[in-house]
Amino acid sequence: MSKSFISERRELAHRSGADVDVTLYWQPALDELIVSVSERQGGHFEVRPQRSLALDVYYHPYAYAASTEGRQ
Repeated sequence: MSKSFISERRELAHRSGADVDVTLYWQPALDELIVSVSERQGGHFEVRPQRSLALDVYYHPYAYAASTEGRQ
């Protein structure tokens, strides 16, 4: 993903837990929602949910992690 697409993301919500940061973004250029999960141990993955599932993915990202590609 190019830096220009990342810089165009708009943060809609953010939360931090024990060892994880979860952010819900909207990317206007593609009109899509993205849930980004960053683990303090260095892992990171993103989920691009359907609009109707965005908040559920935001609150329960690991339930949807298996469907993502390139999880680090």
